[in-house]
Amino acid sequence: MGKLEGRVAIVTGGGRGIGVEYAKVLAAEGAKVAVTDIVETETTVNIINQAGGEAIGIHCDVTNTENIQAMVAQTLDTYGKIDILVNNAALFADLKQGSFLDIDEAEWDRVMQINTRGVFSCTKAVVPEMKKNGYGKIVNIASGTVFKGTPMLLHYVSSKGAQVAFTRALAREVGDDGITVNCIAPGLTMSEKVVGDPQWDAVKDGNTATRAIKREQMPEDLIGTLVFFSSSDSDFITGQTLVVDGGSAMH
Repeated sequence: MGKLEGRVAIVTGGGRGIGVEYAKVLAAEGAKVAVTDIVETETTVNIINQAGGEAIGIHCDVTNTENIQAMVAQTLDTYGKIDILVNNAALFADLKQGSFLDIDEAEWDRVMQINTRGVFSCTKAVVPEMKKNGYGKIVNIASGTVFKGTPMLLHYVSSKGAQVAFTRALAREVGDDGITVNCIAPGLTMSEKVVGDPQWDAVKDGNTATRAIKREQMPEDLIGTLVFFSSSDSDFITGQTLVVDGGSAMH
């Protein structure tokens, strides 16, 4: 029996990149998974179902309140409850590195809308359902850049720093409801959105050199931490951020 047998999880941004791995491992551990994204989720759902797991795909733009409400409603209609929320949807790989002076207000707002407000909106929609059951696991995805002060992506780093603060403050609000709120801060990970992109190819070797474990980070490196924060193994841990980056940022 898996660590998440009988649980129901929502993974935002589960249609591509690291989100696919998150959804797969939760299903492999026994959870029923609602895979949500603005892109197609059929591939992820098929991978899970063909492996003997159970998943549904839901179109959801985390900046659209109606989409989020529909995501919650469809998950409840299908599985009856929500135990786990993985706030993975984010704008990152498509951003161009550059001076903060070249970031216009529209791009800044777009990053914040997805990476910060999207987490708030999804969490706000799901927590009432967790409260009904007196149990829940919220896992936010920040970034190791927050602890390194990584330059040339000020809007992204700021948005992920907000998630660390969000995690700490929310943990205190919902602890008495049996809900834990924790955060994973990955390093630069070789997902499908990063591999082969010239701007990330240009920095990946330098990034790897900063690590205590000097190799590229793969999506699979994050799944153990995700399962831990999603399972009963972490029932007395909340408000915490765990950096998973091979020892590049230590705090």
